[in-house]
Amino acid sequence: MSGAPPTFLTSPRLDVAGVRHAFFTRQGGVSSGIYASLNLGRGSRDDPAAVLENQARAAAALGLEAGSLAMAYQVHSARVHVAEQAFGDERPEGDGVATVTPGVLCGALAADCAPVLMADPAARVVCAVHAGWRGALGGVIEAGVAVMTGLGASPGRIVAAVGPCIGPQSYEVGEDFRQTFLDADPASALRFHATDSYSIAFDLPAYALDRLQRAGVEQAEWIGADTYSDPELFFSNRRALHLREPDFGRLLSAIALV
Repeated sequence: MSGAPPTFLTSPRLDVAGVRHAFFTRQGGVSSGIYASLNLGRGSRDDPAAVLENQARAAAALGLEAGSLAMAYQVHSARVHVAEQAFGDERPEGDGVATVTPGVLCGALAADCAPVLMADPAARVVCAVHAGWRGALGGVIEAGVAVMTGLGASPGRIVAAVGPCIGPQSYEVGEDFRQTFLDADPASALRFHATDSYSIAFDLPAYALDRLQRAGVEQAEWIGADTYSDPELFFSNRRALHLREPDFGRLLSAIALV
């Protein structure tokens, strides 16, 4: 199989020695149809062989082996695992992966949820977290920081970036959604705002940054990419629902020590 290599975005925050990272777009893979073209979602109804080839291409784009990916079976939880090697088919349930092992590619899948990549370059610890609204509210970001700390990292040294996710102008929600947040986390009131149509919208990337700050991570940013509003670059669960598509691809965000 040939074609253009995978394209990805990066964050200056994570451009540090000994660390490679990528927020992959949907471009540069071999999948077709609604999954075109770099679909990394093994849980989608895409051809499994295409997904495996896409995984290999993503790893190669970062100069790593095809089987280097360590990614959990994501369940919108606050569980973060430590990977000493790639997980392969034995993916543990959870929503984050950390490592101190060079060459292990910690990955998180998303298609509107917020992927968060973190690194402490001095301690040589990296982590990838999948933070949908449930996971973010449940503490998955803090769990990632805690696991990294257990591996020798310091929150004050950690640098982090929130990758492509549904943006603050695209995430309209209902009053029940807002109340769920206010009941569990009153400070989240700052992340809801009115839209031009007088409905309520939620700022997921800003909320993820809030949770990073609460965990002691001050050096963090959102890279500014809205998955919903850019169909050329990103898959989006919400956009697929609005278009009545039967399924959607998943984007990979990944980080490794080298």
